Amino acid sequence: MVAAAGGSHERIYAVVRKIPRGRVTTYGTVARLAGLGRHARLVGYALSALPEGTSVPWHRVINAQGRLSLDRVASSAGITQMMRLAREGVRADAAGRIALTKYGWRVETAGPDRRTVRTADRPRERTKPRR
Repeated sequence: MVAAAGGSHERIYAVVRKIPRGRVTTYGTVARLAGLGRHARLVGYALSALPEGTSVPWHRVINAQGRLSLDRVASSAGITQMMRLAREGVRADAAGRIALTKYGWRVETAGPDRRTVRTADRPRERTKPRR
């Protein structure tokens, strides 16, 4: 089981390393791109296991509502995350939300079933017209 977690963590870190400066993405998007389906919580566990001073840009991963999950824990990590994002030009609104439409990492890739994987930072396209 430990070896499986280590392999999953490495896949997560590989995806997070690809997020460009000044962009953010969600835990769920990282999980999908790492081939872990809907295991967003595993992404959080993997990022929390990173050693101090890591080069993995963990601060670019936020929750699906555009908020910093670390803020809820009331730790200095939330402040560190916001400061690092601000240095990269990412700004939160007055409510503390980061606009995924503005700062979201836009990536499309074919999944294992050859369907396009949409990122959470882009609105879903409607297939039926609204009535």
